[in-house]
Amino acid sequence: MTQGIQQRIAGSWRLIMAGALLQAGVAGAQPASGGADAALLEMREAFRRNNTAQLASLLPQARGHALEPLAQYWNMRPQLESASPTDVRAALARMAGTYWEDRLRNDWLLLLGKARNWTDFETELPKFRMQDDRQVRCYGLMLDAAAGRIASEAAAAQVQANWLAQREAEDGCATAAQALLASGHLKPEAVWQRARLAMDANRPRVASQAVALLDAERAQTVEQIANDPAKYLDHKITALRTPTKELVTLAIIRLAASDPTAAAVEADHVRWKTQLTREERSWIWGVIGKRAAQKLQTEALSHFANGEDRFMHDEHLAWKARAGMRVGAWSDVRDAVNAMSDVQRSDPAWVYWKARAIQALRLPDPIAANSQANALFESIAAPRGFYELLAMEALGLPIAVPPAPEAPSADEIAAAQANPGLRRALIAMRLGLRSEGVREWNYTVGLHTPGGMPERELLAAADLACRAELWDRCINTSERTPLVLDHAQRYPMPHRDTVVPRAKEIGLDPAYVYGLIRQESRFIVEARSGVGASGLMQVMPATARWTARKIGLTDFKPGQITERDTNILIGTAYLKFALDDFEGSLPMAAAAYNAGPSRSRAWRNGPTVPGDVWAENIPFEETRDYVKRVLANTTHYAAIITGQPQSLRARLGTVGPRSQTAQAINTELP
Repeated sequence: MTQGIQQRIAGSWRLIMAGALLQAGVAGAQPASGGADAALLEMREAFRRNNTAQLASLLPQARGHALEPLAQYWNMRPQLESASPTDVRAALARMAGTYWEDRLRNDWLLLLGKARNWTDFETELPKFRMQDDRQVRCYGLMLDAAAGRIASEAAAAQVQANWLAQREAEDGCATAAQALLASGHLKPEAVWQRARLAMDANRPRVASQAVALLDAERAQTVEQIANDPAKYLDHKITALRTPTKELVTLAIIRLAASDPTAAAVEADHVRWKTQLTREERSWIWGVIGKRAAQKLQTEALSHFANGEDRFMHDEHLAWKARAGMRVGAWSDVRDAVNAMSDVQRSDPAWVYWKARAIQALRLPDPIAANSQANALFESIAAPRGFYELLAMEALGLPIAVPPAPEAPSADEIAAAQANPGLRRALIAMRLGLRSEGVREWNYTVGLHTPGGMPERELLAAADLACRAELWDRCINTSERTPLVLDHAQRYPMPHRDTVVPRAKEIGLDPAYVYGLIRQESRFIVEARSGVGASGLMQVMPATARWTARKIGLTDFKPGQITERDTNILIGTAYLKFALDDFEGSLPMAAAAYNAGPSRSRAWRNGPTVPGDVWAENIPFEETRDYVKRVLANTTHYAAIITGQPQSLRARLGTVGPRSQTAQAINTELP
């Protein structure tokens, strides 16, 4: 990191917090005091326990504190179902202009919708600034259609889009869908689409809720199908009864999740071939092909070929493209991308793969194909994401550190320091209320005003976070600027005096270590995952114990994994073991670090393919995204550390089965 970059991100947390505290409040709020701080921390615990009496008794001690809006939220939220509209609005007024006002209003709108209190709902909806809750949107669209404020057809289209995107069986969009079904503006096909997506995602309760909007009896059958799809299909065949074709479709979709081969046999059964529509058969074959592709089965493309691309879902088409690129069937890749929705087709990943397909097919001739491919590469090439970097390399452009943008001015920094939402977020995080502070910060930069903060304000806010060493807010805020790329903010290098020497000591590229830490924890030393991974490098307890034994750390205690230096010591050692076990392959080692070495070993079997093809075919979405981000991060950090242009493609290499001469170094690697 250059001296200029170090100067830009350097700063004292104490000074930043002192500045925040001196300007802490809005509307007369006072700087924090020890007693008020303690009361707030007690209120958080009382809120977690739903202790309304303690919340009420502690609230007066938070009066005048910069975080009084948060205290007001904690106090009112448990009372929402029983409080009068007058009391709720009084609480909202005491939080005016803050994230917590909008959070409480969001919670209240959901309760008002479930209670069918449309009078208060319509009064409050225009005041809801975030506008990011699908249930609230659906309730609002239903009311707008009923009042004639929006055409019912348009409302139905928007409700359908929100409903299909929901993961859980929630009330808002289901209620709106039911109303629009009754009016004839939403078609039954939307219900079955919702049920199909839910069944494919292993959410049978969501599928049952959807089908119940049409027929309660068939909704019960959906539950039976979810429990044993093969039994349902066998019964329908042997009983020689006319089945509900939509339910047969759900049954084969469900069967495909566990056994795509058995599902293919069912889908090819003469009875279903004659009774199901072309659209239903194509959707089924799309699911079967997807499941086979996720298992890296060679039959995947033949399954897809039994259906028609135009009837398949975007996710099916994505897996058809992945299966095609894995075996070099580039016409399948091209056709799948062409059949995608406009939104998915414009994603940089699929722009890139369409260009690769055009290059490989060389149609109508090599010169024209190269020109078409380059035009696609040029449309996404930029020094940021994984596919944007690969597009740069495809065009022969160097991957280097872009010129630093104009630094935030003194006035811009002062404005960021004076921003009430950012101040509250800093104070919350100083008190240890990290999740609350992060939510307030994200709301302030992205949702408080329509479209979020302008770019210059975002850079100043990111600068404020960097100086406070809140590296996750520094990175994430800077990444919200699509046109201005500030690598000093996006790719900071904290703990350099520990990370770099340690990496070099054991033969790791420091850029790779930084690329992984940035993705794992965003440099939050105390980070903990929901499954128990800890620290900068998010090391699991069992992994920590195994690695400590391997490196001779005989006095290791489990609690030490949260210590910065111990976490780096063990995390880098494990990463080096993984890298050696995978013969130096950065993408395979990254996949092993995220999903476990046994999975990474299984995923390498099959044809030898370029690293970008291998990464795109990783079956787990989380790991697929992880590997891409770690490798892109690594390339950026290498450019920063060396000051020289870098290659992402070289780091990806090729991936295939272990060579006969290569020996597994740590077959017991956890």
